[in-house]
Amino acid sequence: MKVLLIIPAYNEEESILNTIRKVNDFRDSFSYTLDYVVINDGSIDNTEDLLRNENINSINLIMNMGIGGAVQTGYRYAKEMDYDIAVQFDGDGQHDINSLENLINPILNQQANLVVGSRFMGDKLADFQTTGMRRFGINIISFFIKLVTGKKIFDTTSGYRAADKSVIQFFSQRYPVKYPEPESIVHILKKKLFVEEVAVNMFERNGGKSSITPLKSIRYMSDVCSSIIISALMKEGD
Repeated sequence: MKVLLIIPAYNEEESILNTIRKVNDFRDSFSYTLDYVVINDGSIDNTEDLLRNENINSINLIMNMGIGGAVQTGYRYAKEMDYDIAVQFDGDGQHDINSLENLINPILNQQANLVVGSRFMGDKLADFQTTGMRRFGINIISFFIKLVTGKKIFDTTSGYRAADKSVIQFFSQRYPVKYPEPESIVHILKKKLFVEEVAVNMFERNGGKSSITPLKSIRYMSDVCSSIIISALMKEGD
């Protein structure tokens, strides 16, 4: 069983090395083969130099492709290298590597093709819960996903996700660019594949600055709900 962490990074010079150290520390206790690839998404800070100087396995995109393009690059790598499971894992230190086994268990038990790591499930909520405005937006997006698919997903914008080979194959060929996390859930459910959600822990960013402001959160919520409806109406292959 081979597991790949896909780590997108854009201007993460303050956090990427610490993220990789935590992954390396965890690998010895992990039950399966665990590798990683950092997708440097055209960073304009020192991220690329740090990756090169530390001999970190990475792909350096020549321009900023956005999170969708960066993550799809990782899925293409996972397909070419024949990984059994691919896990999206943020380069900013927000995702807790100690939640990895909980995240992949539904795939190992053949209960899911795609597993979403949630901050809002389980007896103990994640260390980081995001702002009230963003949580409101997430709830609205959750409503729209259930409306068009019948499936309730609580943490619709979570980027901490695990995919089996069938999803790796699909995402390597087709992955949403603008609002990848919620849109891709709709695409997978439309393909009659199984999506499950499990509790994971997340932290505040180690460094850098989020690009999401309160005003952008409102616009994001509106735009993504429209995209969900359009995705639901599209025929597969469109």
